[in-house]
Amino acid sequence: MRWFDCGLNLFSAQFAAQESAIIAAANAAGVTDCLLISSDLAESQKNLSFCQQHTGCYSTAGVHPHQAGNVGADWLQQLALQLQANHVLAIGECGLDFNRDFSPRDQQQQVFAEQLTLAKQYQLPVYLHERDAFATQIAMLKEQPPLRGGIAHCFTGDTNQLKAYLELGLYIGITGWLCDERRGQALQQAIQYLPADRLILETDAPYLTPRTIRPRPRHNTPALLPAIGAEVARLTGQSIAQVAEQSYQNSCRLLQLPVEDIIDAH
Repeated sequence: MRWFDCGLNLFSAQFAAQESAIIAAANAAGVTDCLLISSDLAESQKNLSFCQQHTGCYSTAGVHPHQAGNVGADWLQQLALQLQANHVLAIGECGLDFNRDFSPRDQQQQVFAEQLTLAKQYQLPVYLHERDAFATQIAMLKEQPPLRGGIAHCFTGDTNQLKAYLELGLYIGITGWLCDERRGQALQQAIQYLPADRLILETDAPYLTPRTIRPRPRHNTPALLPAIGAEVARLTGQSIAQVAEQSYQNSCRLLQLPVEDIIDAH
C-alpha cells in the first residue's frame, strides 16, 4: 500500500532539526508522498527548499488567516514568485478563522480574496482553512470559485457543511479528528456522505494525533497516517487497501500530479 499525507506542518517547532528523519520514517511506513503546509511566506520558503532536496515532498504557498494581519506591502508579489516554483502545487493554507481572530476579520477576508484571485491566475487548487466562519467562507468561495478546485483542509464539520463543500467540487481533508471519540462524532456521521473520489487523508502533524493509537505517541507524524485510513475503512466498510489507494489517487488529482493504476474503491 502507498499513502499520501496531504497535510503536514513539517517546520513546526515540535519537529525542529528532525525534518529529514520525519520524512524517512514516513517513507518506511509506506507514506511515500507528503504535502507540506505553509502558513506564511517564510514557511513557504522553508518548505520549498526542503522539497527541492527530498523526493515525494511538495508544498503549498500562501498566508493563513492567523497571519493575514502581518502581511507586508509586497506580499502578493512575493507569493506570486513562490507560486512559480515546481514544487508548489496549491495556494494556502488560506481562508477564515473567526474563532481566535488573531487577525482582523476584514483583513482576513481581503487576504483570502486576493489568494483566490491568484489561484485562478496560476490555475492552482486552494488549500482551505476555516474555523467558526463557514457562512462567510462558503459565500466567498461561491463568489470566486477556484478554477482548479481545492481541499477543505482538516474538515471537522457536520453533514450539511460537507455537502456544501462537495457542491463546490472540493475535496475533503480527513485527519485524526475522525479518531476522536469525544469530538469526532459529527464527522463520523458526515463521512458516510463523503464519496470515495473526494476523500483526502492528512495528518496535520504534529497536531491531531489519532486517539485510536495505543500507546499514545509523543506527537503526531506522517508515519501515523495509516491509522486514520484504518478508521475511515472501519466507518465506511471499505478495505484499508482501498482507502489508501483511493486517497492517494485523489491527492494526485487535487495537486495535478500524474495519476496511474486507479483501483475501484467503491
